Amino acid sequence: MTQRTSELLTAALSLSPAERQELADRLWESLEPFDAHADMTEVEFAAELERRHREFQNDPSVGVPWEEVKRMTLGE
Repeated sequence: MTQRTSELLTAALSLSPAERQELADRLWESLEPFDAHADMTEVEFAAELERRHREFQNDPSVGVPWEEVKRMTLGE
């Protein structure tokens, strides 16, 4: 983490929970979609989630552990 990022984090953590939530929401909204499915409608996205859920129920080995997902999405 850069010093600037560390300073911003320290400042952000001093905010109230409501302020931190608002900041997190605004930051999240500012990011470019990283998902190949970002252009889906809500109905299409729900159908994709259902498809993936059925796939996981049929074969749990297709699942990805949370730590790996976090590492892939957050670069940790």
